[in-house]
Amino acid sequence: MIVPSNRLLLAAAVVLLPYAVGAAFSPAVFLIGSALAAGALAVVLIDAAVSGGRLRNIEVEAPAIVRLSKRVEGLVALRVRSKGRPFRAIRFGVPLPPSIRSDQEHFLMELPKADRWYKLGWTVEPADCGKYALEACCLETASFLGLWLVRRSVPIVAELRVYPNLRRERKSAAALFLNRGDYGGHLWRQVGKGREFEKLREYIPGDTYQDIHWKTTAKRQHPVTKVYQIERTQEIYVVLDSSRLSARRVQVPGTDEQATLLERYIGSALMLAVAAESQGDLFGLVEFGSKPHLFLKAARGKAHFDTCRNALYTLLPEEASPDFDELVSFLRTRLRKRALLIFLTSLDDAAEAERFKESVAVLSRHHLTVVNMMKPSGAEPLFTGEPAGSVADLYERLGGHIAWRKLHELELRLHTIGVRLNLLDNEHLSADLVTQYMQIKQRQLI
Repeated sequence: MIVPSNRLLLAAAVVLLPYAVGAAFSPAVFLIGSALAAGALAVVLIDAAVSGGRLRNIEVEAPAIVRLSKRVEGLVALRVRSKGRPFRAIRFGVPLPPSIRSDQEHFLMELPKADRWYKLGWTVEPADCGKYALEACCLETASFLGLWLVRRSVPIVAELRVYPNLRRERKSAAALFLNRGDYGGHLWRQVGKGREFEKLREYIPGDTYQDIHWKTTAKRQHPVTKVYQIERTQEIYVVLDSSRLSARRVQVPGTDEQATLLERYIGSALMLAVAAESQGDLFGLVEFGSKPHLFLKAARGKAHFDTCRNALYTLLPEEASPDFDELVSFLRTRLRKRALLIFLTSLDDAAEAERFKESVAVLSRHHLTVVNMMKPSGAEPLFTGEPAGSVADLYERLGGHIAWRKLHELELRLHTIGVRLNLLDNEHLSADLVTQYMQIKQRQLI
């Protein structure tokens, strides 16, 4: 594809305009000008014909997968090569998706040597998580005489994967578990003696009667005590709710942007995966909406974390209500060993809360079940905070008190069936979730 350059348009204006004025008043000017115009047109057409395939031997390569973080500048590295001849100047442009921003609309570079690869770095900043494709790289250069601009679109195959930005969550939870050595360590006192049987030993004065192994004592004719060790490797599952209520938008702490509730839960879930890895536990993932959509068996390691992250970064909220009955049946058939189930959901809808209470009782008999939800805005007791400044504020406080009271009653009802309900603050969502997990580990409740 070729288009006229500014040089051609300027030359046409300089030549044709005086020629048109002179030809209107003098036949001689018309004849001479026509001959000159025909010659100039022939030169322009020859330049177009010769330069049409000038970019045919340009090759552009892109990495198959480019991993980026939301709201963090990243680099898309391209490689360019010219076969057979060098180029003084080529303009490059990459059509980006609307949610991928860049300060560079195009990039002008020189290819001084033929048959040699040159690197081209494109700085971008993603605005939303997800998977995006780069399908072409646009090239432009001047023709031999500079009268035309030769353009070509070179197909490329590149996939941009934009993951949640965990920098803020890492910073808020760093003091809890991201320690190196003994410097600045956060010490947790282990409560209890452990649940996993280790060995038998001779009775020592001070051992409790509950630890005596009576069959071995009767066989050996002297007291024998059971010794337990702390169970180090346990299964932790985060159960993510991607139903209609997770589509509500909340403020991202420390920024002026907003994100869906599901996106905030995803970031916290990945931080909990990092915490479980640091504690030697196995981390698993369950995602559900109108039905269970995702189940990743608990495991550990960098490859497993990458699998969890790849499964979550394209996740979007559904428009349907959650089906807790099907979720409970799904989990009961797949989880045989006792595990810690951490729900990230929303129960401020009375109907959904009642259905959840009826369904989760089956799980709480076999697994340690903890339910976490972000505290709704304004849901707090009536006489907390600053006094109401107007009648509208008073009614707003009454509405917040009613919402808080319903959640408090739900917390008490869930407590009777062995399920803990926690209301987490938006500002400290990840840190509170990690702290909750560490306290459960400390008390050996799993």
